[in-house]
Order: sequence, then structure tokens, then C-alpha cells
Amino acid sequence: MHLRLISCFFIILNFLEYIGSQNASRGRRQRRMHPNVSQGCQGGCATCSDYNGCLSCKPKLFFVLERIGMKQIGVCLSSCPSGYYGTRYPDINKCTKCKADCDTCFNKNFCTKCKSGFYLHLGKCLDNCPEGLEANNHTMECVSIVHCEASEWSPWSPCTKKGKTCGFKRGTETRVREIIQHPSAKGNLCPPTSETRKCTVQRKKCQKGERGKKGRERKRKKLNKEESKDAIPDNKGLEPSRETPEQRENKDKQQQKKRKVQDKQQKSVSVSTVH
Repeated sequence: MHLRLISCFFIILNFLEYIGSQNASRGRRQRRMHPNVSQGCQGGCATCSDYNGCLSCKPKLFFVLERIGMKQIGVCLSSCPSGYYGTRYPDINKCTKCKADCDTCFNKNFCTKCKSGFYLHLGKCLDNCPEGLEANNHTMECVSIVHCEASEWSPWSPCTKKGKTCGFKRGTETRVREIIQHPSAKGNLCPPTSETRKCTVQRKKCQKGERGKKGRERKRKKLNKEESKDAIPDNKGLEPSRETPEQRENKDKQQQKKRKVQDKQQKSVSVSTVH
């Protein structure tokens, strides 16, 4: 009886060892056929495949598929590349592609930068900006239209005429203002920055030194003109002299003789009148 029990025990033990060895060999075959786990994973991969790259990532890293030719390779990154946004899940952190017109995005419904040819407005990429906005081709965004703004008018200037403030009855006065805000492309244009109007004052004579800049200039020109007239001899009707020094000397001698003759004649006339 005891011998039968012992023999049954050994038979059961051998059977269990056989089943264990079969399961172990089956596991080794499955790992060879499906190499999902590799001992040499790099680049932040938690699990990887020789063919597909990363299958899962280490904590805090994002999993993203990169296309290389006709196949996709899994990679693990600390942040998502341009054109993707990151989403964290309990089991995996993934990078999801933005919309087709988005260059960068915060999530699938909010774009932060548009691709060329589109303008960003409230997280969306538009072909044309809505009414009341205009496109900024530098930032590629829809921005508010800016109209021109000018300051208040300055007080009217003193009434003047040709640079003088006296010596006249009717003149002009001017006021000015500055541009505070220049307009954008679609904004209202700036108004004039100066105005001039006619004015009337009580006529009064200019005191010394009050003739104004233009009056002083006219007086200076007049004085220069008179001085130039005095300096230039009146040669009207005379041809330019082309005499030689000898001719001029002879001419002077003749004139001296004429003067002596005239002096003698005058003396003779005075003597005769006395007698």
C-alpha cells in the first residue's frame, strides 16, 4: 500500500516537471517570435523593438511616431516637436499632430502659430481676417485697425506779415498740432498739422529793431546797392579805354594846356570888367 502511494507521488512530480519545461520553452519561442522587449533600449525608451523602435517611454517623456520612408519609428522626447501637442495619460504620454493649417498648437482646437498663407486669430488659422481687423504680414496675425490720433491745436501765433509784427494792418496767424498715433494700413489718415488764417491788427510804426528779419535784410540789400553805385564810376556812353600810357600822357598835357588857356581868358575878362 505504501509502495503504491510512493510510486503515484513520483509519477505526479514527473508530470509537473514536464509541464513546467514545456511552458518555459513556449515562452522562449514567443520571445523569439515577438521581440517586444529588448534589453538594449536607448533614447528614453521603456520597451522597444528592433523594427519599430520605441514601444513605450520612461516616465515624463512623450511618445511620438516619426515616419522614415514607408515605415514609422517610435521615439521618446522630453517635449513634442513643431506641429504636435502633448497629452498626458495615466499609461502613456503622447504627441498628437496639430491641424493641417497649424504650425504649432496648444491642443487640437487652439493654434499658436499658423503655416504660411494663414493669419492667426483667437487660436484659429484664417485665410482672411474678420471685419474690423486687418492682417499683419510681419506677425501673420489679425490685429485691430489703428486710426490716426492728433494732439490739440496750439494757440494762434502773433499776427505777422512778411516776418514783421508791425507796420501793417492785415496779416496772417498760424497754429499747429502734433501726431500722437500714426495709422495702420487700413486706419484713417492723419489730418493737417498746421492751419493759417488772415488777421487784422491796429497799424503801428515799427520801433528800432522791430523791422523783422525780412525788413532788416531788405535794408541791408538797399545799403549795399547804394554803396555799389557810389563805388562804380558812371561810364555810360563811353567805350572802354584802350589807350597806351604815352597817349594818356599826351592827352593829360593837352587838357592842362586847355585849362591854362581858359584861366587866362577868365582873367582877361575880369580885368576888362573892372576898367
